[in-house]
Amino acid sequence: MIGVIGIALTFIMVFGGYILAGGKMGVILHSLPFEMMMIGGAAAGAYALSNDGGTIKHTVSGIGRVFKGGKWTEADYQDILCLLFQLLRLARNSPVELEEHIENPESSPIFQAYPRILADHEAVELVTDTLRSASLNYDDPYQVEEMLSRRIGLMKEEALHVPHALQNLADALPALGIVAAVLGVVKTMASIDQPPEVLGKMIGGALVGTFLGVFLAYGLVAPLAQRLTSVVKQDQSFLDVIKAALIAALHQHATNLCVEVGRQATPSHLRPSFVSVETALREIKRVG
Repeated sequence: MIGVIGIALTFIMVFGGYILAGGKMGVILHSLPFEMMMIGGAAAGAYALSNDGGTIKHTVSGIGRVFKGGKWTEADYQDILCLLFQLLRLARNSPVELEEHIENPESSPIFQAYPRILADHEAVELVTDTLRSASLNYDDPYQVEEMLSRRIGLMKEEALHVPHALQNLADALPALGIVAAVLGVVKTMASIDQPPEVLGKMIGGALVGTFLGVFLAYGLVAPLAQRLTSVVKQDQSFLDVIKAALIAALHQHATNLCVEVGRQATPSHLRPSFVSVETALREIKRVG
């Protein structure tokens, strides 16, 4: 909702101010289809040329995330802490039984209790792969931490491909607007014998290209790229919480302390309270 409000406010303030200052929309509307064809077409072609199929495929869904916001909520962070608590407790009390859960999480009642987490392939694999490695005696906390840091870093780099591509597009749009404007000037110079009022409209139409390139770059595409970057980084924090709790477990800390380490690694605006997490853990202990 905030994203939609931001776009609406940008358009209203820019074009509203132009109209209130005495500007005429006729010139812009007349030139808009042709300028958008040149600028938008060139931008789409450059985007396709400079990115692979995966980045292009995920661009639309990435833009959708700008308006939806981050994937994970405070409740989800509490759920992942509860899930890790159950798995770590099981790893210490019954390693053989744990194997059934990490080898087939889709049929695990522990994972099934948290459907949103189970639906996230990256999060589930990060948990199961790390616990599986620990069960195979790859349990040096420092080596595992380095491995997890590299893995999460690679995930983050891949997730940031779309916002980086959008930022590159934003950087190119002003230049593409100049290209459209230059072509408009060329057209105007070919009609230099026309009366001043005709030439004025033609020059105004040419300048629409420069305006559109700059406006689209800094009023739309660059903010989208910046917001998407923020959303991606926020979602990746979910993996950092998993990493923090699992590394604490490899250091042989108490299971409750491992959960608290994970809670402390949660972004402040999404961090569940200590009391709510403890209440949830007590309920798990009571039921289990």
